[in-house]
Amino acid sequence: MPDIRIPLTDKAIAQLPTPEDGWYLARDTDLKGFFVVVGRRKRTFAVQGDLRKAGKRASSIRVSIGDTRDVSTRVARASAKEYLAQISRGLHPKAARQHGVNDASDSAEGTAAISADITLRLAWQRYLAAHLLRKARSESTIRSYRDHVERIFAEWLDTPLHDLATDPARVAKKHDDITRENGPYIANGSMRTLRAVYKHARKTNKKLPSDNPADAVDWNEEKRRDTGMGAGDLKGWFLQLAALENPIRREFHLLMLLSGSRPTALQEIKPGHVDFRKRTLHVPKPKGGSKRAFDIPLSREMIRCLVRAIRFGREMYPSQATGWIFPADSASGHLAETKEDRDELSKWGNDLRQTFRTIATVAGVSEIDAKLLMNHSIPGVNAGYITRHKLLQDHLRRQQQAISSTVFAALGRSLMEDQALRGWLGPGVTRRAALGCKIVRADHETERATNTARFQAQRKQRPERSDAAAMQR
Repeated sequence: MPDIRIPLTDKAIAQLPTPEDGWYLARDTDLKGFFVVVGRRKRTFAVQGDLRKAGKRASSIRVSIGDTRDVSTRVARASAKEYLAQISRGLHPKAARQHGVNDASDSAEGTAAISADITLRLAWQRYLAAHLLRKARSESTIRSYRDHVERIFAEWLDTPLHDLATDPARVAKKHDDITRENGPYIANGSMRTLRAVYKHARKTNKKLPSDNPADAVDWNEEKRRDTGMGAGDLKGWFLQLAALENPIRREFHLLMLLSGSRPTALQEIKPGHVDFRKRTLHVPKPKGGSKRAFDIPLSREMIRCLVRAIRFGREMYPSQATGWIFPADSASGHLAETKEDRDELSKWGNDLRQTFRTIATVAGVSEIDAKLLMNHSIPGVNAGYITRHKLLQDHLRRQQQAISSTVFAALGRSLMEDQALRGWLGPGVTRRAALGCKIVRADHETERATNTARFQAQRKQRPERSDAAAMQR
């Protein structure tokens, strides 16, 4: 089958025909050198580029990124850009494993460069490609690491790691400076990143000192943020939430409270992730990557929340709603920013995750069950004997329902007596609210069309005024 060129997306790759024999390439139309090798049994992301020496083409190399079943197109494209950037500088992207490039002469130079004074920049590039991207770390995690290295340690990028390791006072002073300028948490976080990059670099550079430069730091004290709500705080929070103008954002925050999930996990859920028959919500890429994928059992209140979100989405953002549960008019098509003004909504984000854990205790849910519902790791030897999916259908769903029931029980009679809450969560309001969204959307479209017509009419009049003014002069 001949090679083809298409815009590579997860959906497009899944629809590629399987060759009867051999393999073919599906090249990306947006990023030159990035493609998918489509075989009979698997499909693999890869890049290809020319290594140059003294400005001349030395050899052409092809580097695999990962199986399409394990790596999303978005992550693979980010990795491809990193690989192609390294190739353009004459470096083999997997020099850490291969100790150089393909031909013998370049291999010798690559080995020498690796075993000599490796800089923070080169160590970071290898750590990004070989650890973060290969293990499909989330984009937010990669952004955090990148910010630490490329912004906080910008003046150290071309500094050999050996120099940092042999001058611990320099590293300790840098930590003090970051603490003063950026705060204690960023100072500690950036030093943890430096520690991880150095530790990874030393695996293939045994000439580096065994003492990690970050060991010289006197770590700032960090306190866990205690911002969760108790049962007595929920009524006031629900009243604030009911007052939010955007109903999709309202349902998003409510689902966060009822599920205890992280914001990034809920932002990217799709209609296909919800199984109303089994009453589960699949989270394919939580914190920790696809290997930590899990199903959330849905309580009755969570199902109603999802149904409302879907109906609101179809009315307000019909095109984006085909791909996302929480659609929005953004570049990604889903909610991208979930923060709210604290004066309008006092608790959101991680506050709601802490609240879920607090209410779980009030509802009598055990610590192990709460950890399973939140997809936390369970310490101890006994954790390996727990089969999560066997508990999902009955036991964990009952625990989830107990938590949701406790949340709504805290509202008391206000659920029916308060007009705002009754208008949002009362019986039969979902259809009326969806109809209201349709009316608002129609009004916005009419207003937009009117403004466009008025603007075009004004543009037609401007040249006539200009000519008349010129005649007068």
